[in-house]
Amino acid sequence: MARKALVNRNLKRIKIAEKFRERREQAKKTWLDTKAPPRERDQALLTLQKMPRDACRARVRNRCALTGRPRGFFRRFGVGRNKLREFAMNGEIPGVTKSSW
Repeated sequence: MARKALVNRNLKRIKIAEKFRERREQAKKTWLDTKAPPRERDQALLTLQKMPRDACRARVRNRCALTGRPRGFFRRFGVGRNKLREFAMNGEIPGVTKSSW
């Protein structure tokens, strides 16, 4: 089980990233537009720099929904490898079977 503080921090980052998503996209689009006036581009860059660091979606870490484990995460199922294996062994995930050869 992951530390609750790390899980909560990640949840906070998700909220902040969602809150600033549109403003960040707009500012980034303006900043990357080479045809925009230099003053406008500079203003967009300042806007991006003034936003909180956690407004960037790249700072969000995928974590297991049940244990909070940060590594070995399967996006398709939303859980870590340990829980995925446990569910597969119990037959709780349709269409997933343990391979053997």
